[in-house]
Amino acid sequence: MSSSPRPQRWKKLDGRLLLQTRIFDVQSVDFHHPAHPAPREFLLINAPDWVNVVALTPRHEIVLVRQFRFGMNDLSLEIPGGVMEGGEDPVNAAVRELAEETGYVGEKACLLGSVHPNPAIQTNRCHLVFVRNARRTRAPAWDPNEEFEILSLPVEEAYACACRGGITHSLVLDALLLFRPHWEKLRRS
Repeated sequence: MSSSPRPQRWKKLDGRLLLQTRIFDVQSVDFHHPAHPAPREFLLINAPDWVNVVALTPRHEIVLVRQFRFGMNDLSLEIPGGVMEGGEDPVNAAVRELAEETGYVGEKACLLGSVHPNPAIQTNRCHLVFVRNARRTRAPAWDPNEEFEILSLPVEEAYACACRGGITHSLVLDALLLFRPHWEKLRRS
């Protein structure tokens, strides 16, 4: 058990919009800690929730996409995913993103879990979804700035690739972590 005291909750006060973009807003928000005499300013990034999809084919391969990522200025190997529409259910968003990015559709989609991408400064969550029996049934429908290499790897090869550093997107690694118990159960059956 921890020997240090439990942190106290800060009280969120007023905020103001500093920057509005098409993909996120930056807000200045004051928070007050019970032990501090005055509130302190913190910057928050408000973005829509995201979804990432572990799509498993009948041959027990994980559907992957390779795409250029501007933040890292390089190609990134990932699972399909994207921004959720306002009010959209995470499982429905995952099925939609999978079909749009890869042309794959599947069965029995279920939520693996939800994570906070960076709770220090971001207010959104990423929902991780598992889709079974994914098959390519149509052409992808990419947005104007999207371009993907679509591939699939046997599950254990995908995990080995991640362990070698071939998959570095933290949300993809989260999804693989949450998918692992499902995979263990499937391969034993």
